[in-house]
Amino acid sequence: MVNYEGMFLLDSSKFAADHEGTIAHVLEILSKAGAEVVAHRPWQDGKLAYEIDGHMKGLHYLVYFTMPGSGMDVITRSCHLSDIVIRQMVIKQPQTLFDAMVSAIDPSAAPDAVGEGSSDDSVDYDALNDDDDDDSDSDS
Repeated sequence: MVNYEGMFLLDSSKFAADHEGTIAHVLEILSKAGAEVVAHRPWQDGKLAYEIDGHMKGLHYLVYFTMPGSGMDVITRSCHLSDIVIRQMVIKQPQTLFDAMVSAIDPSAAPDAVGEGSSDDSVDYDALNDDDDDDSDSDS
């Protein structure tokens, strides 16, 4: 099994309408590829630098998983067929970086977690939207 980091650019409107369904869709793609998800979370929701397939906004969803290398074709093909995933990028990660990133986004999933295991794994999805109209640091 190889350690991977996957960044999935998701349709923001579909994520806003159904958080759990959208996340389940991404995790299902990984499951079909034989991946074992270690940690995942939304990263950033906002305007894209340029239009992609008619989308001006997107949500970046970060997933850390292990998988045999043969599953990569399944992920690529499934993402291309998906109407939720706009783009995806998957990279291999060395074990030390993988462990550090997993512990950063989900301390309870880290291999050396102390075991406090907070049961509150809810995410404040409203805090992810950073493209308010009154954004004062815009360069345009």
